[in-house]
Amino acid sequence: MDGQTLIATLALANLALYGTLLCHGTGRRRPSNLSAFTIARLCQGMGWLILALHALVPTTVGGPVAFMLLIGGAAMDAAGWWESAGHTGARARLMRGVALAIGAYIAVHLAFGRNPDAASAAAPWVAVLLAAMAAAFNFSSSAALARGWLGATLLRRLLAVVNAVLAALPLAMALLAAANPGWLPVAPAQLLPAVLFILLGALVLNGAGCLLLGRDALQAELERLETVDALTDVPNRRGFYQGLAPWLALARRPGQPTALVIVNLDGFKRVNDHYGHAVGDVVLKTLVDAVRRQLREADMIGRLGGAEFALLLPRTGLPEATLVAERIRAAVAALPVKAERAVINLTMSMGVTTIRAEDSTVSLFKRADEALQAAKLRGRNQVVAAEPPAAAPDDEPVAASAAQSAHTARG
Repeated sequence: MDGQTLIATLALANLALYGTLLCHGTGRRRPSNLSAFTIARLCQGMGWLILALHALVPTTVGGPVAFMLLIGGAAMDAAGWWESAGHTGARARLMRGVALAIGAYIAVHLAFGRNPDAASAAAPWVAVLLAAMAAAFNFSSSAALARGWLGATLLRRLLAVVNAVLAALPLAMALLAAANPGWLPVAPAQLLPAVLFILLGALVLNGAGCLLLGRDALQAELERLETVDALTDVPNRRGFYQGLAPWLALARRPGQPTALVIVNLDGFKRVNDHYGHAVGDVVLKTLVDAVRRQLREADMIGRLGGAEFALLLPRTGLPEATLVAERIRAAVAALPVKAERAVINLTMSMGVTTIRAEDSTVSLFKRADEALQAAKLRGRNQVVAAEPPAAAPDDEPVAASAAQSAHTARG
């Protein structure tokens, strides 16, 4: 297969992948990294197509345009890998790199374009410059894929190595050819099919890897949403129960207590009915943010459903948990939410209890819910603690010491 056929194959393969990625995700919000890969395939497909149609496109025009498209495509590939790793600002930085690369190319083109002798003498070092520009973006892709190497999948590691080799090999060959023109046993033009074949293989691997990693990311997101509330980004009922289970087991052993608080937003149905569900969603997000600011890193908040939430407070006794709940209630009451047509003042009713050795999930939540209902019956916007278990007279000093230890641990 000659060089021109391989160039045409690269163009068609890139455009075919562009069509595949364009159709992938139709009907739902497209991830930003998928958009970057789609643009990369379009740029590189058009760049290779211009080179394949060299007989129809003048070299003075086709060469610079093809270079801009190919280097832009390499940058968008790198942006896609960085965005898949969670770096949302990578695209802007890489585009600045593209602008610098294009500026350097134009400067070289203007310097040697009208002087054939100088262009011939400088050709090896111009090749080094072009290879270095492409290598910079391929190394960037490799660095993005290599993040979290120890925990990365085998496919991600393979793609990191492939992109690193794809960056290093052409650059090393260009440097050797410039420093020692006679080191190659064949003419550079004879190596073109081999280089293009390597690029085609890398394209296929990167394209397949992009789709497979996208599938893995989608699967991971679906698994996450099984235990996380999509609106507030806190554990849902299932996720909260999973986080609670170890603390229920620990309660059967002597040690520091763990508290459970059930929270209900007062009058939330009226907010939804009067202002609409969009405002209701803003209210719930504001509530979660306000509560999170009052919690420690070890504490957990979960959404049980509607406007009902639960808080898990490890190493916290009933008096301390009641104080924490009161602090949260006051913080939320002092935080008005600005809606489209009004300012909404929030209040909460809260029921507090601690996990006991004999508790199951049902008995624990039943006791906390009874305390919550008592808070509502007393006029809402209150914190009510469930009655602690009766302690034997001989146990009172021990209970007091445990409460003091819990207070010290929380503080």
